[in-house]
Amino acid sequence: MSDILEHMAVAVQAAPENAPLRVQYARLLLEHGRHTEALENASTALRLDPADGAALALVTEAATALTTRAPADPPAPAEDATSSGARGFDWDRVEAELGVDVPQPFVDDAMPAGPADEAPLVPARDESPSADGLLEVSHETITLDDVGGLEPVKKRIREAFLEPMRHQAIAKAFGKSLRGGLLLYGPPGTGKTFMARAIAGELGARFLTVTLADVLDKFLGQSEQNLHSLFQRARALAPAVLFLDEVDAIGGKRTQYTGSSGMRTVVNQLLQEMDGMGSDNDGLFVLGATNHPWDVDSALLRPGRFDRMILVLPPDAPARRSILHHYLEGRPVAGISLSTIVDQTDGFSGADLEHLCASAAEKAMTDSIASGEIRPISMDDVQAALAEVRPSTTAWLQSARNVVSFANNDGRYDELAAYLRSRHML
Repeated sequence: MSDILEHMAVAVQAAPENAPLRVQYARLLLEHGRHTEALENASTALRLDPADGAALALVTEAATALTTRAPADPPAPAEDATSSGARGFDWDRVEAELGVDVPQPFVDDAMPAGPADEAPLVPARDESPSADGLLEVSHETITLDDVGGLEPVKKRIREAFLEPMRHQAIAKAFGKSLRGGLLLYGPPGTGKTFMARAIAGELGARFLTVTLADVLDKFLGQSEQNLHSLFQRARALAPAVLFLDEVDAIGGKRTQYTGSSGMRTVVNQLLQEMDGMGSDNDGLFVLGATNHPWDVDSALLRPGRFDRMILVLPPDAPARRSILHHYLEGRPVAGISLSTIVDQTDGFSGADLEHLCASAAEKAMTDSIASGEIRPISMDDVQAALAEVRPSTTAWLQSARNVVSFANNDGRYDELAAYLRSRHML
């Protein structure tokens, strides 16, 4: 034990009712990796002063660290997931330290081997600032195999975009240039950005993200120059994927901009960059994502620009199971039936499922704080969270129904129309 910890321990023993002192001691214990002791002292401080926000924050941080830390001893040989519990939580250690017996985390059969067990749903990134400070560049290691479920979407992406780009010699023989534009659209929170990163990983290309904040400037003409510089940076790094997030904000319909709005010229500049006027776009793959494709300027959807559109729908059952397992496995859980939750979350986006798991965790954490002992997340917590969390995709689908009904003369949204019919919304 370090000298400072020894002194603090003596001080706490001398003044056990001093909540601020216990908070400081708990913080030091946490910094030294002694998570169980930190949790005990932070919990005591919170009982002494329930209004102490610092104590509450430390309880949460210590509990999280306790559930995700690595074992102090060398790791034992890997065991089957059904016998060792959720990854990220050491059940034997918890039982020994807290003196409680806990049931198995998941009551379903073990998760099938596949992407959800091999890689997290959060992309691994090797980010480094660009030389000019305009973009952060990452080399993606994830692929479409790391995306749980959504097989029809992945099949379309491979057939319409990836395979022609991969087979360069054949593509050149047929006169196809090594460039492309693909627009991913769908409800918010369905993983369009993650899908774009997976596409970059499939191509073995660098990944660069552009948002409206990277482009806009208060000085006349500077926004257009910023956009040009971003494209030039991506061209210099080819093969590269340039991802335009919320493309309707950067490339919205020019008819909606009136008077001296500078956004009209920004859209014009974007059109020129995608055409490669004065530049070579070979090896540059432009991906866009939007929740409102009907607000994107129609010129951007013409051949040679975003000429391919793919609908990214809320996760299907296998994808929901994979997402739920990912967000629950690092937390203390007991008796969780993933199949039951999957059946009750039809229409939930990936973000909705993350919110559901966080809400259930909050309920268990609140009880744990009150009792001073960690109580695993149970199905009762999940059911209580389900009563509060509603799918955020419903409003989007209702809005999309109007577009499909009255503005789909060119058949651009036929895929969306088919989905709405399958849900009896059209």
